[in-house]
Amino acid sequence: MHCFAPTISTPLASRSAAGRARAALTAFAGLLTCVGAVNAHAAGNDYPVKPVRVVVAFTAGGTTDILARSVSQALAQRFKQSFVVDNRPGAGGNIGTEAVVRAPADGYTLLVTSVGPISINQTLYKRLNYDPLTDLVPVVQIADVPNVLVVHPSLPAKSFEEFVAYAKANPGKLNYSSTGVGTSSQLSSFMLTQRIGTEATHIPYKGADALNDLLSGRVQFMFATIPSVIAHIKVGKLRALAVSSAHRSQSLPDVPTVAEKGFPGFEAGSWFGVFSPKGTPKPVIAKLNQAINEVLPSLQAQMVREGADPVGGSPEQFGKFTHKEYAKWKVVVRESGASLE
Repeated sequence: MHCFAPTISTPLASRSAAGRARAALTAFAGLLTCVGAVNAHAAGNDYPVKPVRVVVAFTAGGTTDILARSVSQALAQRFKQSFVVDNRPGAGGNIGTEAVVRAPADGYTLLVTSVGPISINQTLYKRLNYDPLTDLVPVVQIADVPNVLVVHPSLPAKSFEEFVAYAKANPGKLNYSSTGVGTSSQLSSFMLTQRIGTEATHIPYKGADALNDLLSGRVQFMFATIPSVIAHIKVGKLRALAVSSAHRSQSLPDVPTVAEKGFPGFEAGSWFGVFSPKGTPKPVIAKLNQAINEVLPSLQAQMVREGADPVGGSPEQFGKFTHKEYAKWKVVVRESGASLE
């Protein structure tokens, strides 16, 4: 780490009093900048020297929580320091997200979250007290988790093509559940019915109730994250017809994508990543990014088994991705008419 003080070309003695004062202030400001840079660099070298709080903006046991705990455990082993998961659910992830936005920007409060709080909620909620795209710093994308179109076995559709034909022949007769208004679960189904050119009734739930009513047959289909339904698919309680990602999932390699079944460009999955408050020293961000990229391969088998595809990459790549996702979901949310206070 090198730091250079400003060069003063004209002797101070030959300057006016005002000139000497300006030169002295310039030199002092340069010294402060140098000290700050050295301190930030040192913070990156020493980090972490105390426990790190990892805020999850959703309840324990969900996909975000599972991924956060897996990564936190791996980081704790790597750094020989505690990474403590703190579940702060509520308001579609907004409560936990804002808690991190307001936290000290020192790298000791991190956020593990998903597409909703970062790229959907700005459009979905009428008022937010922060901007997740500017008030948070992307660290790394952990995983891509495609949504999978699952139907109750009683539905006479054993393939995606048969589902499309049935939905078009029975407009308004199918009900689909979701984990809430404006979630990727609801918006994926909305996008599909639009592309098909039919109608279906949306039944919003809070969390796991959406899956419970699908399993009981009260609703006929839904888009769900793979980790939440993969066990039910394997035992035949649900039928998987297609995934919403650009490529097939490593967890369900035999299930086709919606895009390859005649709907090119259809992408409506969930993703998960790590963020830090704006102003967190860059060396700390870089150290976290490197560490998470290095531990992800050791978690790959577990993630794929649970329905997630590990991603990784640089903070810059993740930042560009979140902005692209915001632009996409902004259009979908407005077209769907979904809105929350």
